[in-house]
Amino acid sequence: MRRRLVSLASAAVAVLGALSAPALAQVVGKVGVDWIGNDIIVEAVPDPSVKGVTCHVTYFDRSVIDRLRNGKWFEDPSNSAISCQQTGHIEIGDIELDKGGEEVFRQGRSLIWKDLLVKRIYDKENDSLIYLAHSRQVVEGSAKMAISTVPLYGQQVTWAKGKP
Repeated sequence: MRRRLVSLASAAVAVLGALSAPALAQVVGKVGVDWIGNDIIVEAVPDPSVKGVTCHVTYFDRSVIDRLRNGKWFEDPSNSAISCQQTGHIEIGDIELDKGGEEVFRQGRSLIWKDLLVKRIYDKENDSLIYLAHSRQVVEGSAKMAISTVPLYGQQVTWAKGKP
């Protein structure tokens, strides 16, 4: 019985670890935008599979006063911006190469219904990495998005599995 509980606990930890596989962000800036406490947050997000690339993502963080006033207790707006740059020698690990890209970062923007996502797409023809920030909602999608590109052309890039 005890062995089974340990097994189940280990499985639960593994599942939670897999769900949180995207990169962890570090807050590097917080700019107040009004007198009621709303802020713009700036986070640095290193790409976990592409060493030497860091994205800076910004988003709006609603204050308690704004939540009380507008009645949207458990969600923040979908607005975001992104800028990604080479911050060191680029080493590309095992990345998804299909047109749907790969999730690099995910952060909840509401209690359960909305996420801010950053996806990486490899543009083989133009030898570039594209980073797309967008909102994903369970019920209704959002057209709000931002994009940033990191060119690989002319750079010294190391590919873990050889350049595709």
